[in-house]
Amino acid sequence: MAAKATTNKTEGAVPVNPEAARAIAAGAHGDPFSVLGPHRVGRSKIVRAFVPDATAMTLIAGGKDIAMDPLEGLPGFFTGKPGRASAYRLRITTPDATWEADDPYRFGPIMGEMDEYLLGEGTHRHVWQVLGAHPMTHEGAEGVGFAVWAPNAERVSVVGNFNTWDGRRHPMRRRGSTGVWELFIPGLTEGEHYKFEIRGAGGQMVPLKADPVGFGAEHPPATASVVRRIGTHDWQDKGWLDIRHEAHRVDAPISVYEVHLGSWRKADGGARPLSYVELADQLVGYAADMGFTHIELMPVGEHPFDGSWGYQPVGLFAPTIRHGTPAEYAAFVDAAHARGLGIIMDWVPGHFPSDAHGLARFDGTALYEHADPREGFHQDWNTLIYNFGRTEVANYLMSNALYWLEEFHVDGLRVDAVASMLYRDYSRKAGEWVPNKDGGRENYEAIDLLKTMNTVVYGEIPGILTVAEESTAFPGVSRPVDHGGLGFGFKWNMGWMNDTLRYMEKDPIHRRHHHHDLTFGLTYAFSENYILPISHDEVVHGKGSMIAKMPGSDWEKFANLRAYYGFMWTHPGKKLLFMGQEFAQWDEWNHGRSLDWHLLDGAPHRGIQSLVRDLNHLYRGTPALHVNDTRPEGFGWLELNDADRSVYAWMRKGGPGDKPAVIALNMTPVPRDGYRIGFPGGGHWREALNTDAEVYGGGNRGNGGGIATENVPWMGQEQSAEIVIPPLSAVIFVQD
Repeated sequence: MAAKATTNKTEGAVPVNPEAARAIAAGAHGDPFSVLGPHRVGRSKIVRAFVPDATAMTLIAGGKDIAMDPLEGLPGFFTGKPGRASAYRLRITTPDATWEADDPYRFGPIMGEMDEYLLGEGTHRHVWQVLGAHPMTHEGAEGVGFAVWAPNAERVSVVGNFNTWDGRRHPMRRRGSTGVWELFIPGLTEGEHYKFEIRGAGGQMVPLKADPVGFGAEHPPATASVVRRIGTHDWQDKGWLDIRHEAHRVDAPISVYEVHLGSWRKADGGARPLSYVELADQLVGYAADMGFTHIELMPVGEHPFDGSWGYQPVGLFAPTIRHGTPAEYAAFVDAAHARGLGIIMDWVPGHFPSDAHGLARFDGTALYEHADPREGFHQDWNTLIYNFGRTEVANYLMSNALYWLEEFHVDGLRVDAVASMLYRDYSRKAGEWVPNKDGGRENYEAIDLLKTMNTVVYGEIPGILTVAEESTAFPGVSRPVDHGGLGFGFKWNMGWMNDTLRYMEKDPIHRRHHHHDLTFGLTYAFSENYILPISHDEVVHGKGSMIAKMPGSDWEKFANLRAYYGFMWTHPGKKLLFMGQEFAQWDEWNHGRSLDWHLLDGAPHRGIQSLVRDLNHLYRGTPALHVNDTRPEGFGWLELNDADRSVYAWMRKGGPGDKPAVIALNMTPVPRDGYRIGFPGGGHWREALNTDAEVYGGGNRGNGGGIATENVPWMGQEQSAEIVIPPLSAVIFVQD
């Protein structure tokens, strides 16, 4: 017999309050567990269930099938008495199908009290273990637990193929004052596609949102999140993790190969990018053979627009499906570690895109971003800026940094666009920005986030490193936080990059007028722990490739580039080179197609590749070239003022007992024969590398493998020798 709707105010008199039932059916009820599932009504236990379009429901409880009663005037709403049975299932019939399922509303909460407390306080370092979508066993049932932060929502539902994307089917439970909504849906498994349907304040419906802590996503341009298991990889890299702290010291050789995974190499005739599985073999093998110590990945977090190169991420916790699953990404990192290569990931905590399915106005309010566009809108990139001062947002970002380091054993984070975070007036005119509480331009909240991030990751994850892409003179970027710095391990030396590339682009006949563009970097080379970056930013947007920047004939272009790399690898600072630059790709980088690997059929390109390989091995094997990369005692000028001949000479020193190195550089196409330079010690000095060697594509002019010094004081040294510096070349001597 159908239960009669009633206006009685005492719910105990009837199976369900009709007003509450109507709100459930309309998707307007913010507390579904107060209505649905098992409840005591008087002396009876009543089960209430709602499935739109259901024409019949049966309780399967205690070995019996118990027909449920429809609620009159409210199709899809049923009530029934399961007797003494505590567990039950539902058999649901619609005009199209009949199926059985566990009732999500018979299960208790998922999140523990401590998690609830820490999330509410904004100090939960591992939010990904609580939020997101987790396949789990809960109260004896298999399914997926969902949780999302949406504090200003009136109702949040999980939607997907499993419920025909109907937000009335699976509204979530709100957890106190945390702003977190959660729901365990039994029967779901890995691979389910889902989003969150959010009813904002006043009943406004927010566009369907992907999971901010989702571990997987659909292939773009589709935008749903995908349930993925994490933490399932059987790691084999303990040996690497135990020693990687040695590889990240300031006195260690660090040479980074920066890579965009989507365009490093294509498969199937250029039709698709390589998978993580293929990259674990091909990219890892190549970088190891080339002598690099690290691979730096442009952002691998899920992003909707290929043209953002990953720098406008929507899925901060999801390795992009473009190359495979999270488990396959973990296997890629493990493969790199097996070859002694570290993995650095570009991390983007400064901004996010305004795509409707992303974080923008997530619960109908400016939740992750600032409401005021003077603080919350990035004019350069048409993106939104995180509200770093909101505790939950800062904690979300902090936790994301730990996530990649812990779950995927990533060895370092290179933080993108730090300068844009540090200054409130970054790329803004007067009146377009909001000063800090003291009236200044520094973004105190972002600075605090970066300090906290560095303190936490260095404190909790042994052996990792962090790197700042920071283009200003902000002090102490790589100084420890307890010494007044931001706490990064290293900083990109953008000034060195700009000065030296400007010099290299000039015709050699004019270089004497710009001689100190190459020397100026030494005036501040030891103020930070620097990495010398020739990154993707230098070979896009009309800037031309590295080889195309060089002046002169083709031969001179290659000679210039070889000399520049010789200069770079012997200059204080760690090294970074973007893919394709190691074999002198002619064209600008294009994210949509593979590097031009066919160029290696040509001897000049093979020569550049061989040079970079040999420079890496020389750098790594010669303590004088890396031990004091960040200390002034490891560098000394021998000749820095010979502007007329565009010749430079300097020495590098390592620790006690390490053999010194002497480098001479000729930046004109005129050979410098019999050029006397000083040496910091007597005896025989081996010509360890000459960029003019025939194997690199040069003219094979040099010093016959080495020189013997004379007792002739020169350049402040007691020993000297006349050497040959071939045109547009660098020669490197190491004392035998």
